Amino acid sequence: MKLTAAHDLRGSLSALDFSAIPFIPQRFFSVYAVPSADVRGQHAHRSCHQFLVCLAGRVTCLVDDGARRSTHLLDEPSKGLYMPPMTWGSQFNYSPDAVLGVFASLPYDADDYIRDYAEFRELVSGGGPDARN
Repeated sequence: MKLTAAHDLRGSLSALDFSAIPFIPQRFFSVYAVPSADVRGQHAHRSCHQFLVCLAGRVTCLVDDGARRSTHLLDEPSKGLYMPPMTWGSQFNYSPDAVLGVFASLPYDADDYIRDYAEFRELVSGGGPDARN
């Protein structure tokens, strides 16, 4: 998703009206100083929506809904990536200066995380109580 961007001699500004994303953020966190060889994420959320914006540098995001996998390069603060619940996400190839900002629809809840890919696949294929209909 493209965010609003304005550029002039004084610099650039990117803006996100929260009405442009399908949830009201309840939490924000940033991920930074990630060694380029490391992978972050590697989980899905049962109920939480997320919106990712790379505020500096670049990061590659893998998105998997159980039927399709895609990768997205976040390399400017005027790009964002929406991840609905029950979407497996991983982030990798962080540039040394990368700062990934994440808006979440819910406060932190360890029970909302699915950290095992096989469990995720079972849930999204209809094999568990949290599967999408």
